[in-house]
Amino acid sequence: MHQFTKYLFTIIALLLVAISTVTAQDLLARQAPVDRKMRAADSVALRRLIRQEKINYEHSELYDTWNTEKVHCYKDATIPDNYRVDLRGFSMPTPSRVITSNFGYRPAFRRQHKGLDIKVYTGDTIYAAFDGKVRVVDYEAAGYGNYIVIRHANGLETIYGHLSKHLVKTNDVVKSGQPIGLGGNTGRSTGSHLHFETRLLGVAIDPKLMFDFPNQDVTGDYFVYHAERIKHEAAETKTLAHAEAKPTPQSADESTAKKDTAKEKKQKKATQEETQGKYYKIKKGDSLFAISRTLGLSVRDLCERNNISEHTKLHAGQILRY
Repeated sequence: MHQFTKYLFTIIALLLVAISTVTAQDLLARQAPVDRKMRAADSVALRRLIRQEKINYEHSELYDTWNTEKVHCYKDATIPDNYRVDLRGFSMPTPSRVITSNFGYRPAFRRQHKGLDIKVYTGDTIYAAFDGKVRVVDYEAAGYGNYIVIRHANGLETIYGHLSKHLVKTNDVVKSGQPIGLGGNTGRSTGSHLHFETRLLGVAIDPKLMFDFPNQDVTGDYFVYHAERIKHEAAETKTLAHAEAKPTPQSADESTAKKDTAKEKKQKKATQEETQGKYYKIKKGDSLFAISRTLGLSVRDLCERNNISEHTKLHAGQILRY
């Protein structure tokens, strides 16, 4: 009997060992696909990391210099006849949809405007349009004010002007959508806004050809730069500037018609100002009551137009609409 019990325990022990072995094999079999997936995921992440590390923003197929002091440093650069710019992976530099000044010749200033002015308020966050590397962070009193220049892997350089504060420094590598500065009214500026430029080897391109601010999107996956088209547009601008700068003799009828046109423009401007409103920049020590008296409005009207309350704390440099 004792021998039989010993024999039975031996059989049970062997069965338990066999079951454990099978279970372990099953677990390993089920784990194998998971391990392969993890290795594949790690491999993709590693390849992405390697690609990012390989991006040389300072020297590429377009650029062979890295100047951290001057914005416009490509006078002797060879401009390609055509170049395809990849717009995928973009971020809008600001959520604002209001463009206050377009790209192109501005008769009032008799000069070319090399970017877009987008309405932002002092302190609004400004974002990097694409992945890239910060080339210049500086201040220019007679122009950009506080500004940032970023070079991107797609060949573009973007410029962000009139900022109140820099949030990055020269040689920083930034990601698309990363905060880089705060909106402001510095430099040659008559009101808080973002001056936004897109350039290829120093050649200014209308940002509206690539960025659709009203719809907060890009115009497509790619933009193709054509050197001849840019040259043609620049030639038209010079012709227009020359024609406006050169006075021409006028008859009495033409002079009267010109005065009538000027009067109509003035009336139209007044109507637009009445409809769209004007802006008041808050100074140190201002209060809603004092501002309302200056502007001839009630505090209630001023609050309603700016979506604030009578107890809202005001800051110097803040813009109020009236």
